[in-house]
Amino acid sequence: MFALKDYITSEDIKNLRKNLGLTQKEFASLVGTSKPTIERWEKENAKITGPIVLLSKMINDYPDYVNRLIIPEKEFPVRMFYMYKDDICTLIDVDDAKQLVRIKNYTDKLMFRAFGVNENPDYNDYKEFLESRCFPRTRDKMKLVLEDIGLPFYDTFMIIEKTQGRMAEDDFWIRIEK
Repeated sequence: MFALKDYITSEDIKNLRKNLGLTQKEFASLVGTSKPTIERWEKENAKITGPIVLLSKMINDYPDYVNRLIIPEKEFPVRMFYMYKDDICTLIDVDDAKQLVRIKNYTDKLMFRAFGVNENPDYNDYKEFLESRCFPRTRDKMKLVLEDIGLPFYDTFMIIEKTQGRMAEDDFWIRIEK
C-alpha cells in the first residue's frame, strides 16, 4: 500500500504539462510515451492509471528535477555526450575556433563526470579530457595503431570519432554530434 491516488485526470495531466512549460511532444518524451497518448489523456474525461500516476506525483513534488534533465539547445559547432553505458553523464559543447567550452552534468557522481568537480572547464581542460580518452601519444608502434583505425596522424578528436573514446575494461564512452 502506498500513499498515492489510484488515478489522475486529464486536468491533472494538462496542468502538470503546462506548469512545466512543455509541449505535448516534449512531455511525451519526458514520461516515455507518445504524443498521441498525451493528446488522448488530455482530451478524455477518464481516470488515467498506471505508472503515469506515480511519475506525475514525483514531477509535481520535485519540478526542479525535470529542469536538471533538459538538454539545452546546441550553441556551439560540436556537441559531445560523455556516457556511462547508456546514461548521459556530461554534455560538452565546444567551439574550437573561439576555444570555448560549456558543460552540463547529468549526474551527481563526481567520478562519472567528464571534468570531475570542475563545473567550468576551460579549453585546456577540454583538450586534456580528450587526451585522457585516447591511447597515449608515446604508445609503442603508434603508427600501426593509427593505420589500423584509418588515421594519418595523432589527433585526439579524430581518434575519439573513430573509437568513441572507449578504453579497455571501461564502460565510459563519447558520442559526438556536429
